[in-house]
Amino acid sequence: MEEHFVVVANDPINAAQIDQGIKNGFLHSWSIGLGSILADLFFILAVFFGVVHFLDVPFMKSFLWLFGTFVLMYTGIESIISTQHMDVNHQDMRKISLKRTFATGFLISITNPLSILFWLGIYGSVLADTISRYDDYHLVLYGGAILIGLMLWDITMAFASSGSKRLLTSRMLKGISISSGICMLGFAFYFGYQAVKLFLTF
Repeated sequence: MEEHFVVVANDPINAAQIDQGIKNGFLHSWSIGLGSILADLFFILAVFFGVVHFLDVPFMKSFLWLFGTFVLMYTGIESIISTQHMDVNHQDMRKISLKRTFATGFLISITNPLSILFWLGIYGSVLADTISRYDDYHLVLYGGAILIGLMLWDITMAFASSGSKRLLTSRMLKGISISSGICMLGFAFYFGYQAVKLFLTF
């Protein structure tokens, strides 16, 4: 179960990073990851102060599922439509700002209930064990190590996606970008399905 959350929690972010790396380059892809890391930092603080248990109640979870559905659906549709404006040099003619991509990464991650389950299940259990065995210094150290690991992964994704532009044809790049958009739409429908299931249990 834990391994499942480790992989699934970040998949929408990975799709968004690939999409931005192909269209707009390294910085835009990395800014998606940085926005996600900021959301992860909020989750770490929420776990540390016990606030995350409030987010785990059915009403809040259903709200997050619905909001996440909207964010991912909007991002996925925008990704697919914007491929029509990619020129022969693999640049997006309607290049969006770094602030907007940062905000997109933050919203995708902060509205992902799978992220909450991940931080509650993984980091929460690690935190409980660490508190009983170590001091506050080690708590900060372990939390920082997790964030550094996430940042290194995001940098790797940004390099890989932006570097692929030089190796692939325009048609292949558009196909990958469309696939990333479809992937985000798939997650949007999954989030919506989970929201409906929660509403039916009220």
